[in-house]
Amino acid sequence: MKNADKGDLDAITSQLNGKKLRIGIVQARWNAGVTDSLAEACLGELMQLGVKAKNVTLVQVPGALEVPLALQALADRADYDALIALGCIIRGETYHFELVANESGAGVTRISLDHGLPIANAILTVENQQQAEARQVEKGVDAARVAVEMALLLETMAGA
Repeated sequence: MKNADKGDLDAITSQLNGKKLRIGIVQARWNAGVTDSLAEACLGELMQLGVKAKNVTLVQVPGALEVPLALQALADRADYDALIALGCIIRGETYHFELVANESGAGVTRISLDHGLPIANAILTVENQQQAEARQVEKGVDAARVAVEMALLLETMAGA
């Protein structure tokens, strides 16, 4: 939800330090104007959080249904502290929207759980282009923050 109550973001964000993290990003090209903006916002926020550009891998796939397979390939390499899924699914006139939204989301979750690896899911599922454009920057930033926060949390929990 746009502008949702996300808790005390300032306090949380000020504690996030991604300088030692390795992050993989999979970006769907479908609806490229939106997904390019998602990626730009996400990469910018990762840099603000201290993640080094050399520690970020960005791969592109045709669409949202292909995102989980690429995430799985990255997760299998075990080189990453967190992954990020970027995409945009805009409702059309057929059932295809539900199929792509449900299957891509389920795939992302399954890979995260199977690998014990945080995956920030920023595959937008929207009714129209205007909704996508209204969310593209905020959700790209959110994805970066979620990836860093969850990677640091799991690191802390592993050391406990």
